[in-house]
Amino acid sequence: MDFIAGAIGGGVSAAVGYPLDTIKVRIQTQTSYRGIWHCIRDTYRTEKLLGFYRGVSMTVITASFITSFSFGIYKNILYNICRFRYGSADRKPSKVDVSFAAASTGAIRVVLMSPAELAKVRLQIQKDPLAIPPHVLISKPKYQGAVHCLRTVVKEEGFKGLYKGSLALMWRDCCSSVVYFLTYNVLCDWLTPAGKDRADLWAVLLSGGCAGVLAWGTATPMDVIKSRMQVDGEGLRRYSGLVHCVRDSVREEGVRVLFKGLGLNSIRAFPSNMMVFFTYEGVLRLGERWMK
Repeated sequence: MDFIAGAIGGGVSAAVGYPLDTIKVRIQTQTSYRGIWHCIRDTYRTEKLLGFYRGVSMTVITASFITSFSFGIYKNILYNICRFRYGSADRKPSKVDVSFAAASTGAIRVVLMSPAELAKVRLQIQKDPLAIPPHVLISKPKYQGAVHCLRTVVKEEGFKGLYKGSLALMWRDCCSSVVYFLTYNVLCDWLTPAGKDRADLWAVLLSGGCAGVLAWGTATPMDVIKSRMQVDGEGLRRYSGLVHCVRDSVREEGVRVLFKGLGLNSIRAFPSNMMVFFTYEGVLRLGERWMK
């Protein structure tokens, strides 16, 4: 049931937050934008609403799958930790248990997330050919969709091209997953009335939103580096690795470059993760009622 609930929650949240994610990626990877509103206006002026949703279908599908995988793996790791440490899977896990399970989940899911993130980022920075000046000869976009993007990357850069930026992605997801699940658990415990064994749904909404904001605050520096490494080879930059990318980015644009998109990440994270946990908990509770 954790896998099913996670899948539904992930798909809903991805659809809700996708337009802001597109703006975030463009700001992080392209220096032509002066800020959030400039990017939004320029995207709408040149590409209309479609520009905010490039690659959305692949993202919703993969978000459903990855969130399902993440919640399912996290719960199973936590279940086994409690069973081995305390002799009972029903025992309440400690904060260390939650942190270890969350970090392990973040590391494991990189294998699945890296190709999906690569396709998403490259489609998001791709301009509509109708928005390109007439004197530039171009017949159609390089990538015709997410699957075509992945095929092209494998053909041009080899299979390892699918995992560009995966080290930055692993750092991002391991650290942010710990903050994410730990914050959610702590806030839910704090907001649960005495004598009840689970939080009310309003507390789930608030805890999920806050967990998402704090997690993305932690994740943003590595998210910037990950995005820049994934668009490497698209005529923008050439990086030899994670350290080279960090060093060059900071030297050229200052330390604040590592926090590009932080505001957007925070704005997007609250409603998106409210929906993740609300849908997840709602489906679990509905399933429990049906099984009684």
